[in-house]
Amino acid sequence: MTSSNSQSMKPATVAKKLGIYLPATPQEFQDSSISRDEFAELQANPPEWLAELRRNGPHPRPVVAQKLNVSISGLARGGVEEALTTAQITELLQAPPQWLVTERATHAAVRSEAQRVKDEAAKKAATKEAKDNAAAKRDAPKTSKRDHA
Repeated sequence: MTSSNSQSMKPATVAKKLGIYLPATPQEFQDSSISRDEFAELQANPPEWLAELRRNGPHPRPVVAQKLNVSISGLARGGVEEALTTAQITELLQAPPQWLVTERATHAAVRSEAQRVKDEAAKKAATKEAKDNAAAKRDAPKTSKRDHA
């Protein structure tokens, strides 16, 4: 899977970029470097094993966290330390344990607060820009009709 004249990536890097669990990949994938061209090909035309992993798992913790709508830290607090399959994730979503309900609420509150802070910063920036524009207009040299003649 290696090309001699282009940059290559380690299998762990490629797995992370593809959102797949490295230990579940074929041994040939785990043992080789992947060129950027090969990576692009994997993204554009995923082989059956990659499509199957994406569809059914096992999924790495960042993907599990996203599918459960919690943080990775929330997974750890809930005792989820291993990769989960799509079936296991679905099972958790259909009958959520108390830790999942709590972590989802916490995650939603954190996202809401982050959005509030972002909106507040944008509002401050817009106010500052408006003040700066007003000051620039005020400080600009005045022109009279005689200046244009």
